[in-house]
Amino acid sequence: MFRKLPGDEAHHLVSTTPDTAVVFRPAVVTTPAIVTIVIFAWRLLAGAVRLLWRHPIAAAIVAAPCVLAWLYGWRVALIVATLPVSALVPWALFDRPSFNAWIGWRLLAWWRLVWVYRRHWQPVMIISGLGRHVRGRDYLPRLVKVSCTSWADLVTVQMLTGQAVTDWSDRIDHLAHGFGARSCRVSVARAGRLLLIFPRHDPLATPLAAVPIPEEASVGPVEIGTCEDGTPWRLKVHGTHILVAGATGAGKGSIIWSTIRGLLPAVRAGLVQVWALDPKRMELSFGRPLFGDRYAASPADCADLLEAAVAVMQERADRFAGLQRNHTPTVEDPFVLVVVDEVAFLTAYQSDKGLKLRISAALATLTTQGRAVGVGVLAALQDPRKEVMNIRNLFPDKIALRLDESEQVDMVLGDGARDRGALADHISPIPTQGAGVGYVRLECSPDPVRVRAAYVSDADIRAMAGQVTA
Repeated sequence: MFRKLPGDEAHHLVSTTPDTAVVFRPAVVTTPAIVTIVIFAWRLLAGAVRLLWRHPIAAAIVAAPCVLAWLYGWRVALIVATLPVSALVPWALFDRPSFNAWIGWRLLAWWRLVWVYRRHWQPVMIISGLGRHVRGRDYLPRLVKVSCTSWADLVTVQMLTGQAVTDWSDRIDHLAHGFGARSCRVSVARAGRLLLIFPRHDPLATPLAAVPIPEEASVGPVEIGTCEDGTPWRLKVHGTHILVAGATGAGKGSIIWSTIRGLLPAVRAGLVQVWALDPKRMELSFGRPLFGDRYAASPADCADLLEAAVAVMQERADRFAGLQRNHTPTVEDPFVLVVVDEVAFLTAYQSDKGLKLRISAALATLTTQGRAVGVGVLAALQDPRKEVMNIRNLFPDKIALRLDESEQVDMVLGDGARDRGALADHISPIPTQGAGVGYVRLECSPDPVRVRAAYVSDADIRAMAGQVTA
């Protein structure tokens, strides 16, 4: 039954004894041809039934002309087949949004499924390490569904048993390049299933003009830009604290001024007060009439202004104790938004240790106790390291604009944010392409959202200041 083989054939076989010098080949049993034919026919039939079950509409579209041609001739089949096309073409030309919503994106999703994802699924999974090749058989994550939006492909995947989300988030570069996308983001759809987002183009590539000033007075959320999916970016300012981090020229001023612009009607109505700390004396000085006597530029004045905000917060806390737990903006108790531009200059780079301690203590007090009584902090900085900003974890909502290093992304947005697709270190340094573009991680969601803030020009700021002065 066994025979010894030459040594140059040993690498094709598996030894059955501990002695590697002796290699055996088990007996080969010839399979009858009828068995092979039956197995092939069964697999072909099962595949056809599975295809009809999963894609009944597509199968009906293909089968209907064939049945008509067989029953009534090819002319009738041609006429019936061209009627839907003659109706769809005008629809696509004159009402593209509704056509895409009902048909266009579905057709594109089918094409991307067949030509891109299913075609390259096996090699990408194996090479990236997300699939396994065991004893001659490939075990691959299951491609569940592909859907398309105006800017991205949404791919639903069933993970292999025993896989974790980090196994996928650590390989977003492999997935993006394997399927020909610029980037990839991973989010959890449900237990065992992931949603992979592959952008087809960048809808935030062009700068945005300043958002029109709202007609009604409101404390938010205020619209300050656009999300990547085309929906308005509304930033919550009342009842939270916001930290904005970004390199020089990343667009921190766009977020600050767009926020103030959205709150302008409430400022004019007396429901909001904006307190400005401008140690650089550049960004917030354009709108100085908006702040009145609540503007500070020198470190000493900034410390005094912050301590005054702490005094307002503590006075409200004494009055609200035992009566109310949430703040409702009124003329008597307006919402106070403390805007700090380049907070690191006041907390880390300040040479006067006394002022540094006063400012750090005031900011820590506001960020820990101010939310419930209607005092919020909007702080911007360039360097997000812990030794520069040691209270960054006290800000529930964080925004990461263009950053210099990949490690800084997790410093701002939290651990794992970059692995989930927040590639803030890849944002273009060209102002027209990357200024105002960033990623937001809200307190209520671990998944980062790509956004772009609208650009508020100097003329817009002066017009806003003129309205408040008038």
